[in-house]
Amino acid sequence: METVTETEVHEHRRRLLEGMAHAVAAKGYGDTTIADIVREASVSRRTFYEHFSTKADCLLALYQVASRNALKVLRDSIDPAHDWHTQIESALTAYFGCMAENPVLMRTLFIEILGLGPEGLETRRKVNRDIADFILQVVNGLDGRKGDKPLSPDMAMAIVGGINELILQSIEQDRVAHLTELVAPGGRLVRAVTEG
Repeated sequence: METVTETEVHEHRRRLLEGMAHAVAAKGYGDTTIADIVREASVSRRTFYEHFSTKADCLLALYQVASRNALKVLRDSIDPAHDWHTQIESALTAYFGCMAENPVLMRTLFIEILGLGPEGLETRRKVNRDIADFILQVVNGLDGRKGDKPLSPDMAMAIVGGINELILQSIEQDRVAHLTELVAPGGRLVRAVTEG
């Protein structure tokens, strides 16, 4: 009996997630089948079921992986050696730039995830909470910020919601390649909320 290495398992999962992103981008989540996903991934149906129970599970996993990558980009962009305005601009530039690199994935993650109903919404909310927690940690740890009041969890979530709406608007206008144009309004939003 042939054994599968851990590297092969990881590679199959990565390919399945990429296959999901391409299939959903081409057909929309509702019309995408497991056959579409495995064809895009160049793996067998059996391999799909070794990793996921349903296509919804696959989309949720894709959303979580992509969101962790986006959060890592945000974390890596913070440099305490710079003033906090520069840090905000750097973080937003890195975040929007990362998203603009994969317009196919953007539509899948920001629109198609909502087609999963309560499970998709809960996954989206958890990711938004993770980003809001990151914002809280960074903003409340910054020196040189106007105002001495700490940012509240509700206001951190308001920043996430506002930025998500700017991104959704860009997706709807087919302007994902120009997401870095959102750095200026995103920065104004962050400053308005954190200095208010």
